[in-house]
Amino acid sequence: MIFDKPSTRTRVSFEAGMTQLGGHALFLSNRDIQLGRGETIPDSAIVISSMVDGIMLRVSAHKDIATFAQHSSVPIINALSDESHPCQLLADMMTFQEHKGKIQGKTVAWIGDGNNMCQTYMQAAKAFGFRLNIACPSAYQPKKAFAEKYANSINFHSNAKSACQNADLIITDVWASMGQETQQQQRQAAFADFQVSAELMNSASPDAAFMHCLPAHRGEEVTAEVIDGKQSLVWAEAENRLHAQKALLLFLL
Repeated sequence: MIFDKPSTRTRVSFEAGMTQLGGHALFLSNRDIQLGRGETIPDSAIVISSMVDGIMLRVSAHKDIATFAQHSSVPIINALSDESHPCQLLADMMTFQEHKGKIQGKTVAWIGDGNNMCQTYMQAAKAFGFRLNIACPSAYQPKKAFAEKYANSINFHSNAKSACQNADLIITDVWASMGQETQQQQRQAAFADFQVSAELMNSASPDAAFMHCLPAHRGEEVTAEVIDGKQSLVWAEAENRLHAQKALLLFLL
């Protein structure tokens, strides 16, 4: 497990999951390995993959995962990059099916930053056959390449309330992700109208669910009333990182 960005859920779920499966996980932080700095990424990939059965990377640049995969002799898992977070989506899809049934044909609303999570939901909309409504401030839209590639599965909305209309699932994320702390005040002003509140949840279907990949900032992107309320699936979603990733490990190994 190679991390240049720390994470509570990613480390605990992969390490505990591999242990439960009877294997062993090695944790390498940016203090243990300087990916692409102390040694080139291709050289690191060749050496590390010769000693283990699978490699999980949680890194800043998606291109580093792609380069690592090109030179690895074992399966590579993207545990987060600046483009996407597929392991979180596996857990989210598992959670929705557990509690609400199949997501195919449903409407999902993404509210907030057009970040890596938003972009992975765009990928999931096509893969799982649901409709994705996206409401982001104009300066914080997802990458144009993603919008064009998944245009048939998504709708963009100028305000959060219209995006949530009759939605079966509402998702958000923090307004300032790791590494964006200096933009906190600027982002708070830009996202002021994109908080998931009880009023916003009332725009959705009566039995709509709420999800958040965590960590959450109550009073910013979501109110305490919503994340701690009856419609929230956040805690089941977090636990399912463990179970979905065990399935992924079994599939790859």
